[in-house]
Amino acid sequence: MSEIKIIDTKISIAELKEAAEQVFGDFVKVVVDLERVKMAIGGELHADEEAVLLGNGSKQENLWGINLYPANFGGEDFIEFDSMVNIKPGLGNFSRAIKSEEVRKKIKEAVAKLVG
Repeated sequence: MSEIKIIDTKISIAELKEAAEQVFGDFVKVVVDLERVKMAIGGELHADEEAVLLGNGSKQENLWGINLYPANFGGEDFIEFDSMVNIKPGLGNFSRAIKSEEVRKKIKEAVAKLVG
């Protein structure tokens, strides 16, 4: 298992690509904390990253799982909104995909602050 890192300052695309290559090759799993504008990267499972953020003071309802594809930085296919941790019936999200456009927008804004 690779090391999970909490990102709260901007990382480069090269660093993101390195994290992707360590586990899956072309993408990296990420859990974003929308309230604290932090993200955890480098885990084999979104649930592992979620656990790290929860242990760091994040709240469950603010955490969303995504996949980032460094080779597609700046394009439509850079962010994939798919993770088991996104199943949150209490927040109206009943699937792995994030259905709320508002949540997707906030994730894009957080990622833009933290990656590039």
